[in-house]
Amino acid sequence: MKRRIFPATALGLALACGFTATSVMAQAKWDLAAAYPVSNFHTENLVQFAKDVDAATAGKLKITVHANASLFKANEIKRAVQGGQAPAGEILLGNFENENPLYGVDGIPFLATSYADSKRLYDAQKSSLDKLLGTQGMKLLYAVAWPPQGIYAKKELTSVADLRGIKWRAYSPATAKIAELIGAQPVTIQAAELSQALATGVVEATMTSGSTGYDSKIYESIKLFHDTQAWLPKNAVIVNKKAFDALDKPSQDALLKASAEAEERGWKVSAEKTEWYKKALTEKGMKIVTPAPKLMSDMRQVGEIMLADWLKKAGPEGEAIVAAYRKSAPAAAPAKK
Repeated sequence: MKRRIFPATALGLALACGFTATSVMAQAKWDLAAAYPVSNFHTENLVQFAKDVDAATAGKLKITVHANASLFKANEIKRAVQGGQAPAGEILLGNFENENPLYGVDGIPFLATSYADSKRLYDAQKSSLDKLLGTQGMKLLYAVAWPPQGIYAKKELTSVADLRGIKWRAYSPATAKIAELIGAQPVTIQAAELSQALATGVVEATMTSGSTGYDSKIYESIKLFHDTQAWLPKNAVIVNKKAFDALDKPSQDALLKASAEAEERGWKVSAEKTEWYKKALTEKGMKIVTPAPKLMSDMRQVGEIMLADWLKKAGPEGEAIVAAYRKSAPAAAPAKK
């Protein structure tokens, strides 16, 4: 009997293509678009995340982090990931509230003002957020909070009346809404453009974190930071679902494990660096101001209006998120007799 040898037929070609596909999958290379400087703690966390994924997958998945909006601008990253132009990206969730209210719950002033509260709000929001991203062809890998938001202004503020007519940097729907409610003039400026906007007078005041204040060198143009601790917005790292599904199961598992570790590490570093940023700003000539009672009262009223508006827009799912968040609050300690 003659031994049969398979010719280079359709079967052979299919097998060859199969090996090629496996080879390509085994050497997946992802670009991850990010909007903040290399020195920012979010970006540093992304770089460590990429290293962890590389090690855990033995080089089968390599992620290159493109910082400081070098690949896509901040407001373009989500669309790029959704459309497959970039396999992964980091976005500020609140930027997309106009697209769907569920993205903006952590931008409501004074709903969650501490790291513990912000984490509980995230836990209440997470499943809805991942489901929403799933309907748009994406998947949530992890999210990390920014330090609490305060107001940078050129003069000490006693109430929101001091902000009327001022050119106010709006980087999200929430900060634009604040401008509307306090009578300021909103100017849309992303983090990568903030330093120049302040230097040229395009912006006169902004509400952001100590981290952005330091990274963007706000201290070169503004010398007062009113530490309102109004909310803690979150950055989310997202991935295109098709890109994720194209990975083999061990690589998917390694990616998700590294994501969980990056999330835990990121929250810890964010909390630790909050006071460091304030100290660093002070050393650069910034004065950290305890907000006047009237200013805080006014801003809390702004928060109440924005929460009521958000609940109307978000509907039953939004109400469920806020209810779950409030229900998870630790019981108050009994009063001492």
